[in-house]
Amino acid sequence: MAVDGAGEGQVLSSPTAELFDRRRSPVFNGSGITPFVELDRAEWASLAESAPLPLSASEVTRLRGLGDPIDLDEVETVYLPLSRLLNMYVGGIGALHQVTSAFLGERSERTPFVIGVGGSVAVGKSTTARVLRELLARWPDTPRVELVTTDGFLYPNAVLEERNLMSRKGFPESYDRRALLRFVAEVKSGAEEVRAPRYDHVTYDILPYDEIVVRRPDVLIIEGLNVLQPAHLDEEGRSALALSDFFDFSVYVDAQPDDVRRWYIDRFKRLRETSFTDPDSYFHRYAALTDEQAATMAKDIWSSINEPNLVENILPTRGRATLVLTKGPDHAVTRIRLRKL
Repeated sequence: MAVDGAGEGQVLSSPTAELFDRRRSPVFNGSGITPFVELDRAEWASLAESAPLPLSASEVTRLRGLGDPIDLDEVETVYLPLSRLLNMYVGGIGALHQVTSAFLGERSERTPFVIGVGGSVAVGKSTTARVLRELLARWPDTPRVELVTTDGFLYPNAVLEERNLMSRKGFPESYDRRALLRFVAEVKSGAEEVRAPRYDHVTYDILPYDEIVVRRPDVLIIEGLNVLQPAHLDEEGRSALALSDFFDFSVYVDAQPDDVRRWYIDRFKRLRETSFTDPDSYFHRYAALTDEQAATMAKDIWSSINEPNLVENILPTRGRATLVLTKGPDHAVTRIRLRKL
């Protein structure tokens, strides 16, 4: 178990030209000034204090993942400022596109702004991606926002079993990286229509005759465990592209591993009472476990699959993100680290 519209409220106003309302003091470490700006929760919240919150409590409830207690206050404090910042980045890229087109003497249409959202299993990255999609779609200049998860680019279970990779599902080698790179490259090339496989969390497998169709959105969010993985050499030893080479912005959702482990175990217990009860569920066999048995099983899965993947592959990519959201033990974001421009 390694893998993990318009609504109520006022429409957000267009952003100003200024990225922040006031300058921030530089952050120091042992070697001097860092390339990041760090803000605590209160400082970050103040950056969008004039922007209205366009989501209702019921919408937030619908968007949050199992075990992620996000509420309206968290959305207003953390994700509303982030959506404001992202909207400014989209506007900045649009202006850069105009001057570049003028320089080249061409009239090409700008390509979608691509955002990567990464982090561990059970850390809440899926909720982050869904909330950002809803918030960004409420800004008037980015009404078309699509979300695609990298789960759809996992190899089908039959292929994973053939390659003896079922116990490493969610590790980098369990994904069809060529197909994923090709998908995002086509999006950033301005293709009119790009298709992605659809993943079913009930059957824990790719749906063979179903696809997600992406048609030139204003913003595309790519969410997954390994979206910030660096490039690897190809079979012939040549340098290859990384998925993040096509990102205009990236977010890493961070937390202490012990907290993520606890969240994973709690989520497993809840899934046993919900999704696992479906007879078609790949994990239906876990539905009859007692609380103690479920906790033991979740701990075993975490320590044998999810923790090694986090330590070996996911956590090392944190420093490659444009922005890091650091959560405390209660799932609330406590600090934000933004890469300087």
